[in-house]
Amino acid sequence: MAFEPPQRLVRALGETAPDGDDWLEKLPEAAREAVAVRELTVERVQLPGGRSSLVVLVRRPDGTPAVLKLAPPRARPESERAALAHWGGLGAVQLLEPFAAEGVLLLERLHPDVSVRSLPEAKALLEAAGTLRRLWVEPPAGEDAHVFETVAERTGRQAEVMRASAGADAEVTALVDAALAARSELLAAPPEDRLLHGTFRQSKVLAGERTPWLAVGPDPVVGECAFDLARLVRDRVEDLIASPSGAATTRRRVKRLAESLDVDQERLRGWTLFRAVESGVRALRVGRPKDSELLLEFAGWL
Repeated sequence: MAFEPPQRLVRALGETAPDGDDWLEKLPEAAREAVAVRELTVERVQLPGGRSSLVVLVRRPDGTPAVLKLAPPRARPESERAALAHWGGLGAVQLLEPFAAEGVLLLERLHPDVSVRSLPEAKALLEAAGTLRRLWVEPPAGEDAHVFETVAERTGRQAEVMRASAGADAEVTALVDAALAARSELLAAPPEDRLLHGTFRQSKVLAGERTPWLAVGPDPVVGECAFDLARLVRDRVEDLIASPSGAATTRRRVKRLAESLDVDQERLRGWTLFRAVESGVRALRVGRPKDSELLLEFAGWL
């Protein structure tokens, strides 16, 4: 099989990963080797696929369906492996092989084309929030704990780039200043240590067999739960922006999600602001002005 990387993956790595081309060049051979070593039967490459990895639907030698995932070092696959092992299938996709193979994960097969995003919005938020709650556990102790970034470390890197990328636009600069101020205030409190998904949204929750819904594709981080929930607040942002009541709906969503998951509402609002502005500035920097406009308008409502 050719193992051609999907165009979505090629574009995403071109935006964010200077070393992406080298990894992409080696990807077909790496995929063939990963398949051969495990004696897998390939069904197909998942399309459109993700933005940071090649996902291949396969069958194990005994006929069990599975997913083979290959990711570059920049996507922190070993951090994902450690998180999935720690969760042990509770709320998240099951890791199928205990040994570590650099940049390669063999995972339980879910229904890749059925996410909670296919549900009506209110039901989707409810199911997604319930899944997220199960992931918020104490992080592993000992050597495994050092695999994960903290929220302070990750947002610190992001903050530096945001300052450098704000440009001369007064409105963007004002939002960046507000987001950075919110981060400083949030990090002034004693840290909460929970293992977080890191990039949780409706499309990251897929239908499964042993449990109706399971999370996939974590970029795990250790910190407070409000940081994790913040990305879910802006799900379907294009629909929110298109709605005349989008701002009011957003504020109600913050309140409803905070109450349903016992998260402080103001801390959730603050992290939602920071994450939306960070994503908006990043989209502007890599040449996605329409995405940036949506995200920064959403951030202005907060």
